[in-house]
Amino acid sequence: REKPVHSVTLSDYYIGETEVTQELWEAVMGSNPSRFTGDNQRPVENVSWNDCQEFIKKLNRLTGKEFRLPTEAEWEYAARGGKYSKDYVYKYSGSNNSDEVAWYWWNSDRTTHSVKTKEANKLGLYDMSGNVYEWCNDRYGDYQSNSQTNPTGPSEGESRVLRGGSWLYFDRSVRVSDRAYSSPGSHAYSSGLRLAL
Repeated sequence: REKPVHSVTLSDYYIGETEVTQELWEAVMGSNPSRFTGDNQRPVENVSWNDCQEFIKKLNRLTGKEFRLPTEAEWEYAARGGKYSKDYVYKYSGSNNSDEVAWYWWNSDRTTHSVKTKEANKLGLYDMSGNVYEWCNDRYGDYQSNSQTNPTGPSEGESRVLRGGSWLYFDRSVRVSDRAYSSPGSHAYSSGLRLAL
């Protein structure tokens, strides 16, 4: 799933410092679908890819901006620390020690946690490993081996990409190179989102 290794060039973009919180989701949508409530700084979860599209449409109407889900390539570049990681490749987002940067199976107590409670990566981004899986815009498919600019994934296929692992999975799944996927209508207590612009 993670190969072949290939070269990707990206245009400039912005990506959220944190996963979308329950506070933000509720402010936009008027309700909170999450299982793990009681702290509105936890990431929203139990949202499908389709739900994320509805949220983004409403958010854009409210703000006049053009938020979107990141592409898988944008997500991975940010998780790896962008241009600041050229000399060193971390296994997880910002560290080779999963406990420093990720809420996952061994340390989560089987629940999500407030964003920004683990260390940030080199770009100042939090929870790109663990806490909740993050939906990407791309359909899931095999990587191409050729160099690409601003790849957007396959043009056909049902499943959408999820990246970053979550509180529910082992450390193998919170590696920056690990890929997962699900159908766009599926909900899980381990899936949320991060915005791009």
